Amino acid sequence: MKNVDYNSTPIFNIDEFTKIYEAYYERIFKYIYYKIGDKHMSEELCSQVFEKIILNYNKFSGNEGSFDGWIFTIAKNVITDNYRKSKNIFCFPLDFLNNNISLKKTPDESTLSKEDNVYLINALKKLNSKERSVISFKYGAGLKNTEIANIMGLSESNVGVIICRSLKKLKKILVKDGFDYE
Repeated sequence: MKNVDYNSTPIFNIDEFTKIYEAYYERIFKYIYYKIGDKHMSEELCSQVFEKIILNYNKFSGNEGSFDGWIFTIAKNVITDNYRKSKNIFCFPLDFLNNNISLKKTPDESTLSKEDNVYLINALKKLNSKERSVISFKYGAGLKNTEIANIMGLSESNVGVIICRSLKKLKKILVKDGFDYE
């Protein structure tokens, strides 16, 4: 992490930052986690995103689009910078899916769910970078198509098409790999 001179940083109300943090932390973390698959690195990158929000908050004018779009563009850029530094290969996080499995399931149901997750993870790895990004924004961060379009520089209809085609592609891959949709 680079050294930042916080004394020269424009300061905004701590209550305002707290509201932003509480509203966006989980969504930003999930988006980053979907993309890189490492919990500790996701936490580190998420903190970098919030640092950049603090440093650049007064520069947001609304001309960039929605506040959501601005924040997730920062997150996307932080991930890109991390990829450039580390040259990591995409890996979908198995533990993210496992953490979201209900504790009320029986051991047999849990085992079947874990097996299903392996199919899904392998299928997601077969998507190209743009498809994974759109799926990560849509289902990881919970963004709307218009927000994804603004962040990625695409039209809203193009985002919808990419989502639709990616989901169809995932289904074909899952079927080809032997996944049973019972």
